[in-house]
Amino acid sequence: MGFDAKTLAAAAELGVRLEMVNGLAMWEAQPVYRHQKAVERIAQSIRRGPGAPDCTCTHALHVYVQFPAGLKRPDISIFCREPADSEQDAALTMVPEAVIEVVSRGFEAKDLELGPSFYLSQGVKDVVVFDPATLLVLHVTPGGAVRKPAPQTLELSCGCQVDVG
Repeated sequence: MGFDAKTLAAAAELGVRLEMVNGLAMWEAQPVYRHQKAVERIAQSIRRGPGAPDCTCTHALHVYVQFPAGLKRPDISIFCREPADSEQDAALTMVPEAVIEVVSRGFEAKDLELGPSFYLSQGVKDVVVFDPATLLVLHVTPGGAVRKPAPQTLELSCGCQVDVG
């Protein structure tokens, strides 16, 4: 079962974000102010690092991405190129190089336990999860996971850099 555009729009009007992960439907309340400020602060720090000569470090906030095994709406998606015009009016189908999630109170399991393994299984190279309540930064790659206290400057596999915390 998937969600059509009408269902997603109706859910958004009710203040609910819908996602589908490996056939499991999940919901989350629309983010609160503290969450949104953290997302904005992190997004504004995204930049090309010295290891990103071919990556534009383009980012999108709260955009649906249609993965092969589900539909997710990462807080921040990072791409090495701008999505094609033909993709910009629906859920994106290009896999982000990296995703960044800011944990919402009450939805810690979705962001810390379910999200990272799902994203990696879909080809995302870097998954960053920031928990503003604990100031924990979790950076997950196919090579493993590292937990550090915020703030952190991370170099992503694509060469982009981001300040988290």
